[in-house]
Amino acid sequence: MRILIDMDGVIADFEGEFLRRWRERHPAGFYVPIENRTKFHVIDDYPHELQPLVSEILLESGFFENMVMVPGAKEALEEMDSKGMEIFICTSPLSTYGNCVLEKYKWVEKFLGPAWVKKIILTRDKTIIRADILIDDRPEVTGVEKEPSWEHILYDRSYNRGINKKRLTWENWKDILLSSQRV
Repeated sequence: MRILIDMDGVIADFEGEFLRRWRERHPAGFYVPIENRTKFHVIDDYPHELQPLVSEILLESGFFENMVMVPGAKEALEEMDSKGMEIFICTSPLSTYGNCVLEKYKWVEKFLGPAWVKKIILTRDKTIIRADILIDDRPEVTGVEKEPSWEHILYDRSYNRGINKKRLTWENWKDILLSSQRV
């Protein structure tokens, strides 16, 4: 079985890194707690006048490289790999990719090791990548292929709770994957 696993918000704590940096810069200012997020793109949860400050954080050097690992993700990936599943980290870089692309590679090497760097797929369109399952926090994954080869399983986040799909966390991943039609 081939499984594509998104990086930001699924194995790398994008939300936590953003919020840590935001609160550091604006300790007494407005912020959206992680559990109150309703939009996939963090920038869309902030008022228009604050959006340039959100972009500034996302584009700065070190943002992607310094995210911490989502608890349980490393153990789950290693167990999937040890069971013979083909695991790839399938991630979409920002359009303004200056720091993003290199830092994603550095992050994977730092947290998962050099062998995992060979398992990175960078793409703006995940629908063209062939696999059995895509684990992603994006509520709807669209692209060129109207019917991708994979089943989209949502990594559970506050902003995707209105979507009726299988939901996975690193605590329940075995049960969800075993119940998948594609296994």
